[in-house]
Amino acid sequence: MAKEVQAMQLWRRLGGSPFGRWLFTRIVCFKAPYFASISPLITRLEPGRCDARLRPRRRVRNHIGTVHAIALCNLAELCAGLVTDVSIPRDMRWIPQDMTVRYLAKANGRISASARPSTELRSAAEPYAATIAVALTDDAGKTVASADIHMWLSPRPPPT
Repeated sequence: MAKEVQAMQLWRRLGGSPFGRWLFTRIVCFKAPYFASISPLITRLEPGRCDARLRPRRRVRNHIGTVHAIALCNLAELCAGLVTDVSIPRDMRWIPQDMTVRYLAKANGRISASARPSTELRSAAEPYAATIAVALTDDAGKTVASADIHMWLSPRPPPT
């Protein structure tokens, strides 16, 4: 069996408790500091799925009092990156290529995101694009936005 990715190992150690999920999220935000701007909380992580949420703090609100569109994008990209990282074979690497976002309703209250690959993330000799679908919902379960984040997957270079 291939060695498990570091993020998944850490999640398996920390993800079983509220404090552990908070700590895991802080570690992720330390590694990728921009995501800390929305103060997210990762609530589920496994190959093929990542869930997270953000609270409607003042810093993520816009001028009309709803969750800002870019905060929604940040939450979607965080989930898409984590699910890609724990789902790809260890001989592959990834980077976001682009994203398409649809704003469907005003985002009020706590927002939850769920990211899943649209297709199997596989090993390949040549680079390829893969889409991660992210649904963003409010506490009532209403979808307020959705995103398709296209990841560019390529073989890892051999160790030197």
